[in-house]
Amino acid sequence: MIHPLILISVFIVCTVLGYFIIRNVPSLLHTPLMSGMNALSGVTIVGAIGATGLAFLSGSGPLAQIVGGLAIALAAVNVFGGFGVTHRMLMMFNKKKK
Repeated sequence: MIHPLILISVFIVCTVLGYFIIRNVPSLLHTPLMSGMNALSGVTIVGAIGATGLAFLSGSGPLAQIVGGLAIALAAVNVFGGFGVTHRMLMMFNKKKK
């Protein structure tokens, strides 16, 4: 089993690295970048489904199963909400037909 301190360290390093990467993105690229990240977030749903399925099969307690279900729901909201926001942003650039 992986030591929790290693997991926390990886989380902190990824958070800081992600912040510095996104901070340097020009504003012109935010909409395409956000759309690409929403598509990539679909992988989060697959991971959450796999982890929750493993929690069910391994006989983990109900807390692990509830947290897994919550992870699936939140990942789905993230993906669909992100695509909705991207769609609305792109509609701002459409010329209105008379």
